[in-house]
Amino acid sequence: MSIEPLYTDEFFMKEAFKEAQKALEAGEVPVGAVVVAGDRIIARAHNFTERLNDVTAHAEMQAITSAANALGGKYLNECTLFVTLEPCVMCAGALYWGQLGRLVFAAADEKRGYRLIEKCLLHPKTKTTSGLMAPECEQLIKDFFKKKRK
Repeated sequence: MSIEPLYTDEFFMKEAFKEAQKALEAGEVPVGAVVVAGDRIIARAHNFTERLNDVTAHAEMQAITSAANALGGKYLNECTLFVTLEPCVMCAGALYWGQLGRLVFAAADEKRGYRLIEKCLLHPKTKTTSGLMAPECEQLIKDFFKKKRK
């Protein structure tokens, strides 16, 4: 008899999506992230660039810092980051230095995503999954920018 896992990637991506919705409500670009260790969320974050007036305050950067504080160490090799948008080059660099174990992102970032660079910017041991809940996450961002341009 096979037992289904209590928490799935979809469950955690839905939690990241909730964070993106919080960013939207605050007038931020709607990107959300959660960091998972085992089956437990140890960090939740969303974009804070406008509120903090800080271009580095991306959801991923906030989540990395929070997770490192929760773990009491800087390495995230036993963790998974779920994020609603493909990380940018800056965030991918931080994930490299944190030696993230696994990255799961929803929507591709065709303009600023880390995969636009030919050389992989993530740590060589980081496993990646993309596309989970991509339509919902893409729509949230598209709606945000469409409303901004009015």
